[in-house]
Amino acid sequence: MELEVQYKFRFADGREVSFPIRMDGDDLAPVNAEHGEPPAWTRLDFHRCSHCPLHSDRHPWCPLARSLVQVISLLGDVFSYDEVETEVITAERRILRSTSAQSAISAMMGLIIATSGCPHMAFFKPMARFHLPFATEKETLYRAAGMYLLGQYFRQQQGLPAEMGFSGLIRLYRNVEIVNRAMAERLRAAAREDGAVNALVLLDMYAKTLPGLVEEALQELRPLYTAYL
Repeated sequence: MELEVQYKFRFADGREVSFPIRMDGDDLAPVNAEHGEPPAWTRLDFHRCSHCPLHSDRHPWCPLARSLVQVISLLGDVFSYDEVETEVITAERRILRSTSAQSAISAMMGLIIATSGCPHMAFFKPMARFHLPFATEKETLYRAAGMYLLGQYFRQQQGLPAEMGFSGLIRLYRNVEIVNRAMAERLRAAAREDGAVNALVLLDMYAKTLPGLVEEALQELRPLYTAYL
């Protein structure tokens, strides 16, 4: 079974661009067709992440960069603050939003990146499975915390070390920051305008701010859990 999330962008000049994002229903591996030789900026050793665990002899292309080829091909000429009507269609719902290009592309990038095959982004597949476009900072924090703690529950079931805290989640986001920095350099080399680059910058803002907020911000939700205490 396949899952599909479709992003449709309608720009003020009348241009429309559609991205059907297809994933395997079990492991969320991307099933979108790839056409031809990937561009040079997707090579693993081009602005490679300092902590990349992949080997270029077996993985000549960065999986995350390859997943963004079509985005750059079709939206690499978009300015950050171009207005765009965005429609997100899933099997369960349809979401409409008028926003800036960087915000719209960022929402889609978050889904694509989490399912790209990058080892450092694979931890976010559960959030991708229950994709929430245009989530607020608090919504993202709640979803990330819930995702991480459920992961610890499954680790415990497997007899693996597990924590009832968020130090591991903070480490995951620190690794994401490194990926984002390197990927931004790739996109600057590939994109003609700043829309796609700044879309990634928006994602990176979450990666930078969430680790410092997680403990304090979650305490604000404590009153909602009175029945549990």
